[in-house]
Amino acid sequence: MRYEPGVDVLASHSLLLAIPAFVPALAVVAVVVAVAVRDRRAERRENTEAAKESEDD
Repeated sequence: MRYEPGVDVLASHSLLLAIPAFVPALAVVAVVVAVAVRDRRAERRENTEAAKESEDD
């Protein structure tokens, strides 16, 4: 690749071609993390409710 004086190269073609691969992968990771966080919060809530019910008995 030749660089001309006064020309700014913003991104090479390899970076532009990698974007379609990384964006869906990051979306999948975000969904998995969101589901895991929601599941852990629900489990924590269920455990505290069960502990309160066992104390009431």
